[in-house]
Amino acid sequence: MVWQGSFAELFIDGRWIAPAGHEMIDVVSPYTEEVIARVPSASEVDMDKAVSAAREAFDDGPWPRMTLRERMDVLRRLSTALAENEELAATVITDEVGCPISQSRPAQSASVRVAVDTFLDLAEMYPFQETRCSKTGNALVLREPVGVVAAIVPWNTPLIISVMKLVPALLAGCTTVLKPAPETPLNAYLLAELFEAAGLPQGVVNVVPAHREVSEHLVTHAGIDKVGFTGSTAAGQRIASLCGQNLRRVTLELGGKSAAVILDDADLAATVESLRTGSLRNSGQVCSLKTRLLVSRAREAEFVDRLTAMIAAMPIGDPHDPATQIGPMVTARQRDRVEGYIGLGRSEGAKIVLGGGRPASQPHGWFVEPTVFTEVQPSMRIAQEEIFGPVLSVITYDDEDQAVAIANDSAYGLNGSVFTTDLERGLSLARRIRTGTVELNGNPVGRHAPVGGFKQSGIGREFGPEGFDSYVELKSIGLPASLAQSLS
Repeated sequence: MVWQGSFAELFIDGRWIAPAGHEMIDVVSPYTEEVIARVPSASEVDMDKAVSAAREAFDDGPWPRMTLRERMDVLRRLSTALAENEELAATVITDEVGCPISQSRPAQSASVRVAVDTFLDLAEMYPFQETRCSKTGNALVLREPVGVVAAIVPWNTPLIISVMKLVPALLAGCTTVLKPAPETPLNAYLLAELFEAAGLPQGVVNVVPAHREVSEHLVTHAGIDKVGFTGSTAAGQRIASLCGQNLRRVTLELGGKSAAVILDDADLAATVESLRTGSLRNSGQVCSLKTRLLVSRAREAEFVDRLTAMIAAMPIGDPHDPATQIGPMVTARQRDRVEGYIGLGRSEGAKIVLGGGRPASQPHGWFVEPTVFTEVQPSMRIAQEEIFGPVLSVITYDDEDQAVAIANDSAYGLNGSVFTTDLERGLSLARRIRTGTVELNGNPVGRHAPVGGFKQSGIGREFGPEGFDSYVELKSIGLPASLAQSLS
């Protein structure tokens, strides 16, 4: 395929087919503000076809009946195809998301292949079948595929999130319908091509870009057994309510307002450098970023000086320039949202010490200057609500207990960090923070660990062996002792 221009078809039942309607989605460059591609906007008829294809592939097709080893062989071919197309994937995502290419290459492209390989490793250890013997009975415990999965992904890190959902579902034996965000469908078209090249049986993965109304049709479709969603908490609440009507299985990876707790003994130079990506990756458009920066009054001035100096030196501009570290917001609507919060922070009484406007150096593109607020009270909306842009709030604390209380004073519970040179103290404090992930001195948890949120940051976990749990149903079969012993 050519990745600039019009795409006339949808990927359904292993084939590229014409959509039922004529509505198209314009894919607009966040940098040039020009249309770079067009894809069909799926209708309910198209979605019905996609679900029907996935349903038939699950009920009667070969995929769920293959051995785990056979399914792994197909996904190994996908991994190879991803490796061969890393630069293309990075370029496509930079085109449609506006993520700087220096970040797209490792985080939006190379990491996708790593994720596939990690799930392949974990699948060999996952207990799809085990025997449990006890005085009260003997059981063969099976983890069987949940069925047809609707995977609904956002625009900010679309390819890695697609893989986070599709690969464990596929390894478990499920079939899928992938609904990419209308802002960023091109990477999903590339992924469909790679699945096709890997030899995936027809109907196992279907790709249908769509707007909200048709997306809700997918969520409520009688042929769907499980919904996996990543996106805003508001959208997640809507999806959860729709799934609840039929007790449809659902996992949700939602918003965050994560805190970095900076203790007085922290190495501030190393801390600030960690926050370069820990707070501003993808121009602030990542749900796990640390946007509340908690520092003691004694070290606030030094921390703010170091932080603003680092951010002021981060190049803003063309996301395809390898030197760029801050790119545009994904849409004009998203830029307006971020600017609205900056205005709100001013009106709440917070002080802007850096940024606050649009960069004068950029004549086009949906840019917002990286913005740092001080004099932020924990109750302010800029400290409580997810902004999803390059806006940071510095909040002071008096002692460690207050720092923990501020970190936990949030409707969200997705991520967080503790910075200190005393690792035992840092670990003790990390245990007190009510989030699904806490990074000590910015150290990542890796792909073998589960990630997900407490509170309004979601339901369920992705990655790690726990990443398979959402795509299986548990079945116990009572066995006579003789058979149980032979299976053990």
